[in-house]
Amino acid sequence: MRLFVTGASGFIGGSVAAEAVRRGHQVRGLVRSAEKAAACEACGIVPVHGTLADLDLLADEAQAADAVVNAASSDDREAVDALLRALAGSRKALLHTSGISIVADHAVGEPSEAVFDEDHMPPPAADKGARVELDRAILSVPEVRSVVLCNALVFGDALGPKARSVQLPLLFDQARETGRAHFIGRGLNRWSTVHIADVVDLYLRALDGAPAGTFVFVESGEASFRDMAGAIADALGLGQPVSMTIEAAVARWGQQRALYSLASNSRVRSVHAKAWDWKPRHADVERWIADHLSTAR
Repeated sequence: MRLFVTGASGFIGGSVAAEAVRRGHQVRGLVRSAEKAAACEACGIVPVHGTLADLDLLADEAQAADAVVNAASSDDREAVDALLRALAGSRKALLHTSGISIVADHAVGEPSEAVFDEDHMPPPAADKGARVELDRAILSVPEVRSVVLCNALVFGDALGPKARSVQLPLLFDQARETGRAHFIGRGLNRWSTVHIADVVDLYLRALDGAPAGTFVFVESGEASFRDMAGAIADALGLGQPVSMTIEAAVARWGQQRALYSLASNSRVRSVHAKAWDWKPRHADVERWIADHLSTAR
């Protein structure tokens, strides 16, 4: 199969693209620099130089491919619209990457009992309305086999070009810089989690035959930020993790990231993925943190 992957040098896109190559697919990947192009080439991915702003390029690549994986941005409406126009009437697959911050609350480190699945969704989190509308628009396009994969907190080492996930590296960097591992408030807020290898497996299963119009959560477990901070502290030999105020978190990471990526609850369960015989194999984020940071010391 000929695939076109946006975000081909990134954590999710690069991992999906590299594994697709290993499974015998021909993969072309959108990249923004010569350095990223070289990293893709080393994984067997043919680099396509450009950005999401190059709408004609996106359309040409989508039309030439058998399927498209958008892993560059969950929010770029113009780029997605260009891909959808190019794919209109083709019945080709478009896999779009979203994220479970769409159900995140304003917990500031407090726990929540609310857990959501694909058929029971709350109103979108603050400032996530546009992402939810984009997800819905993608799923409603006729004669395109569109699938939205809504990822939990992704952990693990990249399976393609060298890249990092988002949330945990923020905490790793801060712990190394300050000499203490931190959580926000009481740190009892929980996020669903999933290992990158399991993410990639589900993407490729979706590519093979997920029905058009499918929205699926990608998750295989969950953890509190206090427990993840404890795993970071243990692995780096930093003593007990400590609380930081939401004001300090906002000052370091910005309001959106602090409130809705690190201090919120975002707990989901995947119902639809079960139909694809998906069996995640890496459920323990705390164990991965311990192994990863101990090796990196």
